[in-house]
Amino acid sequence: MSETPNTTTPNLWPAPMPDGPINATVTIPGSKSLSNRYLILSALSSRPVRLVGLLRSRDTELMMGALAALGVRCDVDPVTDTTVTVTPPVSGRFRGDVDVYCGLAGTVMRFVPGLALFADGPVRFDGDEQAYARPMKPVLDGLEQLGAKVDYLGEEGFLPFTITPPSALPSAEAMAQVSIDSSGSSQFISGLLLIGSKLLGGLRLTHTGEKTPSLPHIRMTVADVNGAGGEAVAEESAHTWTVAPKPLQLPETVTVEPDLSNAAPFLGAALIAGGTVRVPHWPETTTQPGGLLPGYLERMGAQVSFPERNGVRYCEVTGDGTVRGLGTFDLTAAGEIAPSLAAILVFADKPTDMVGIGHLRGHETNRLAALVNEIARVGGKAEELPDGLRIEPVSDERLHGAEMETYADHRMATFAAMLGLRIPGISVINVATTRKTLPDFVGMWDTILGE
Repeated sequence: MSETPNTTTPNLWPAPMPDGPINATVTIPGSKSLSNRYLILSALSSRPVRLVGLLRSRDTELMMGALAALGVRCDVDPVTDTTVTVTPPVSGRFRGDVDVYCGLAGTVMRFVPGLALFADGPVRFDGDEQAYARPMKPVLDGLEQLGAKVDYLGEEGFLPFTITPPSALPSAEAMAQVSIDSSGSSQFISGLLLIGSKLLGGLRLTHTGEKTPSLPHIRMTVADVNGAGGEAVAEESAHTWTVAPKPLQLPETVTVEPDLSNAAPFLGAALIAGGTVRVPHWPETTTQPGGLLPGYLERMGAQVSFPERNGVRYCEVTGDGTVRGLGTFDLTAAGEIAPSLAAILVFADKPTDMVGIGHLRGHETNRLAALVNEIARVGGKAEELPDGLRIEPVSDERLHGAEMETYADHRMATFAAMLGLRIPGISVINVATTRKTLPDFVGMWDTILGE
């Protein structure tokens, strides 16, 4: 992981501090995880699908660009740009001999290759330079087991590469059997489950690793496939999933939930700075791992409630500036919110070992190493564990301002902003990297501070 800034001339954003306790309501854009799953499932449907509340960010723009390259139409409503109508190819085959640019979006680089299995020619994949470090081999191994040919154009197991679809897909006479080690990311499993319904005999997918990271994301994929008319069944104790061969079709209109993981910096701000933050449209039930966030914040000392006003359900978090450390804290189910929780735990009253998140080393950057670096940069104390991160609190007096690196990682940028709620003199290099999932993060952050 490079220590160099993301830009030649660093674009420094001074992280603002509140004058007193926070009192804010923040509307969170649509879920990236759901948005990009719905886009893939819409492309696999047979009729157009209208997606309402779709996240419009770099990751979803990259996904729509990838689908467009494959012959899928994505028409943005001229009045409401978060409403997008997706029209799949009439033939059911995707366009081949095309280039797909993945940027740094894990859902694009790991979900779209499965569509190339059904293209009429080779599909070339490339991405940002930082994406070359993100592991890809398990999902590509799975596609090879289904008959695809993968040519690596750089280091084996990483971008860039070309996928050539097989001349004939696996027979309808038997269910296709695929075994991969998905220890590095749940997205490898999800990427294959999303296409399982389109295989003539269906798919039986087995994960050979000891631990499955982020099971809630896999459960989300299973629920979404079933919501599109598929038949996906999990045997989690056996690390196995089966998908029956069935035509997929999402409902004519699908509404996307708010991104609950993206609520973490805002709700967490109430714990760090004190005060109350409310997020509207919080679902009663959800497949998003971010749905676990309120419980985690409550364990750290927040008061959490779910009031309903005018038919809208809110998640309301109140804190007084004190944070409880958690000892050993298993985050296997929701590793993506680890950077936000780490920012809170910097101010805790006792150490916390966040475990079950070793796979974060393969995210947009090596998030564990990045968090250790940046906590040390402001005078805090943290160290990597084999499967996680230990944060040991220090007094506020020992913490000091610094220019915070973001490593082209949106969650490292929001992590730095959270520290700036309580540490004066924090500035963030390339805060614009938050566009990956929060197109107007700076404006939203100003909102919670009343600016």
